[in-house]
Amino acid sequence: MDKTITRVPTWVPFLAYCMKRRARWRIVFIPVAIAASIAFWLKLIDRARLKEISHHWLLGKHLKPSSLSPLVEGFARHTMETNVLAAACDRIAADKAEGYRLVLATASNRMYAAAIAEQLGFDDCVATNSIIGLDDRVHATIDGSNCYGPAKLDMVKAWMAAAGLDRAEAHIRFYSDHPSDRPAFEWADEAYPANPSLKLRALAAEKGWPLLDWR
Repeated sequence: MDKTITRVPTWVPFLAYCMKRRARWRIVFIPVAIAASIAFWLKLIDRARLKEISHHWLLGKHLKPSSLSPLVEGFARHTMETNVLAAACDRIAADKAEGYRLVLATASNRMYAAAIAEQLGFDDCVATNSIIGLDDRVHATIDGSNCYGPAKLDMVKAWMAAAGLDRAEAHIRFYSDHPSDRPAFEWADEAYPANPSLKLRALAAEKGWPLLDWR
């Protein structure tokens, strides 16, 4: 989703949107999130841990779904209005018209990615999940894997199995802007690097994948 369908990534805007409307005082913890980002770039922590830390300090250790729901819906609308590429929407509509079942597979957190997927017209969403505790609250800890790189393909395969879909009987198109999705690109029947990074452009040239630019 991020930088494939949207102009810019969505996690930091989501945090900012929620802080502004729910707990402005959490701005005091921004240095903690910045320190975590530096630790990530120094390879001291992984992407999943970076998300957990920023979630914990900027959203809260756990949230009631009743508090989260209006923020999620509002952010989804805001994203549709300000951060979605029109050409990407055209391609989504075209694939849907051809009869494809549309699945948004993203490293973004399901708490808001699913709402954006619904508004975009997707049929399903495979995303990074947060643990829902026995207290029925959304916790900062990631449930399972961060839906990124090889883990994304594993999660898509698991979704297909749960949906009763046989890979041998499916024809799959896959779109992404990032080379971390190479496993899914190579697994798909049709690979479409969209708004590709320089590394993905090089990989696409090597593999003969057609490039798309929706920006």
